[in-house]
Amino acid sequence: MESAKADQTDGAGPEGQHARPGGAANRTVPGRAMNSFSPADEEKFRGVRRMKLTATGLLLFVAVVYVLAKWAGNSGAGAWTGYVAAAAEAGMVGALADWFAVTALFRHPLGIPIPHTAIIPTKKDQFGVSLGEFVGENFLSRDVVRQRLRAVGIGSRLGTWLADPEHADRVTAELATALRGALAVLRDSDVQAVVGEAINRRADAQEIAPGIGKMLEKVVADGGHRRVVDLICVRAHDWLVFHNDQVMDAVQGGAPGWTPRFVDKRVGERVYKELLRFVTEMRDMPAHPARGALDRFLTDFASDLQSDTDTRARVENLKREVLGRGEVQDLIASAWSSVRLMIVSAAEDERSELRLRVRASLLSLGARMATDAKLQAKVDGWVEGAAVYVVTTYRDEITSLITDTVAGWDAEHTSKKIEAHIGRDLQFIRINGTVVGSLAGLLIYAVSRALGA
Repeated sequence: MESAKADQTDGAGPEGQHARPGGAANRTVPGRAMNSFSPADEEKFRGVRRMKLTATGLLLFVAVVYVLAKWAGNSGAGAWTGYVAAAAEAGMVGALADWFAVTALFRHPLGIPIPHTAIIPTKKDQFGVSLGEFVGENFLSRDVVRQRLRAVGIGSRLGTWLADPEHADRVTAELATALRGALAVLRDSDVQAVVGEAINRRADAQEIAPGIGKMLEKVVADGGHRRVVDLICVRAHDWLVFHNDQVMDAVQGGAPGWTPRFVDKRVGERVYKELLRFVTEMRDMPAHPARGALDRFLTDFASDLQSDTDTRARVENLKREVLGRGEVQDLIASAWSSVRLMIVSAAEDERSELRLRVRASLLSLGARMATDAKLQAKVDGWVEGAAVYVVTTYRDEITSLITDTVAGWDAEHTSKKIEAHIGRDLQFIRINGTVVGSLAGLLIYAVSRALGA
């Protein structure tokens, strides 16, 4: 009976349009996940058909046994025929009842629209909503996510994994690849514009005079400027020694035209000697009055940079003029190109300082995470917090994905595909119903006879 019904529903009618995998009825709307049969599905269909034949064959077997038992009983074969007929009759009832129950999941039995049959095709959308709600309540809840992640121990596992040199090398290589890819995607002109704007905006927003004043005040207090003064005095002395002629020529060239030449020469020599003496004394005498005057000047200038309004305004104007020059803007723009080239080269070189430091940091982090309980708890807390945020914020979107996906499936096709996956096991229900029904019928008949006796 089931075999005949299977042939009827699988080959014709609205249900049969989706029955045979690979048939013309499988040309459904493209892009729907459940609207195509894979080779694995076709193999499952063949298994379902074999189990249907087995269950139907068992039903036919108990029907034949029932007929033969009745015939033998009417022929006077003995009381045992009643037991056999009762068992076979109950077996047929159980087989037919379970056939109806299994068939009602996927289609109308015998094509008759009996209420509460063809459950999967007619209730598909409700199943999708219920499945989405079930997943949201039981898998995407805050407590479930925290409990599951806490049981996994991500911090400890991640630390043990990172502490392996091979894994650290792999992560370093992946990070280098990701970094190169990100830098390749970015356009230099965009980054240069952003960097230039950021520097200019920060420079405009931050007054630099007080900071320079504090730094200069500390340098003078610590005597850090004296080395610079020493260097300038040494260089000035050496320059005067090697360029004495040029100095005297410059002095003579600035003399009035009416003075005698020998007077100009003597004046030039005198000026040169005095200048050389002054520089030499500054170089050799740390307590030279000029050095003290310079210290006082720098101290006063540092104070003015911090408190004098006019001095601070002049520094700000100078800052704007410097930043506004094209050469400075070109320097800021070109800085990104240099930095990008340096980073890309370091990322590509396996022995570069960048990759070696990243690898060492990963190994160190992995070793700490594998042994430090506080760090493990901190990492677990971060992961749990991120997961809980995603779940609580996007739970409706996740569950709606399930609901909308199921709603987009073709009802009859979905029913057939589900039957392909679980239909073979469902046929065992029919077989079990036949066997259990036979045993129950035999027991009831035996008890009835015993009570009647």
